[in-house]
Amino acid sequence: MSHITLIRHGQANTGARDEASYDRLSDLGHQQAAWLGDHLRSTGSHHPRVYCGTLRRHIETAASMGFADPAQDARLNEMEYFTLAEAMRDQHGLPIPEEREGFVDHLPKVFAAWAKDEIADPYESWASFETRTQACLEEIAAGDGPAMVVTSGGLISMAMRQAMGLDSAAMARVTLAIMNTSMHRLFPIGGHLSPVLFNAVPHLEAPDRHFAQTHL
Repeated sequence: MSHITLIRHGQANTGARDEASYDRLSDLGHQQAAWLGDHLRSTGSHHPRVYCGTLRRHIETAASMGFADPAQDARLNEMEYFTLAEAMRDQHGLPIPEEREGFVDHLPKVFAAWAKDEIADPYESWASFETRTQACLEEIAAGDGPAMVVTSGGLISMAMRQAMGLDSAAMARVTLAIMNTSMHRLFPIGGHLSPVLFNAVPHLEAPDRHFAQTHL
């Protein structure tokens, strides 16, 4: 079993309120990814296998990091949070926040309802998201050599939920904490993938790059 380094995509279109509009990197998102790629090369990081989801922001992040042809797998795609938020608004009267600070309270409520199957006819069930995350990462871990996976915060937090036995509320807190282009590592211990690195942004630690430590 090989270890996996999960990377969240760079900053996307933060002003979006739907899935299609959100799915592209901002100029800062491209810069964050380029800095991360430079950091990995300068430290001699060795990842003979590189994967990403099929979303535009995943592919653009990998490209800006210097990986032009990663293996793409739709199972690494993010949950459709805006779709879930619209369903919660229409079915349960939960307003979609206008400001990003409002998502601190909003996201745990959406996760709780989704996990309990309280959202009627969601585009994807919580169980399906959980199953595809686990299946894909287990397949990658079964390959030879360290792997790098460019994906999204929700999938990374689901991987942490599975590794640490988190409930939906704790998973929501993890999701909110994950920064753009942050690194997270799952290492095989006792036949299971265990977290040994979380939310690392060494490429953004210099004082003149603190502005680039973004969450949305």
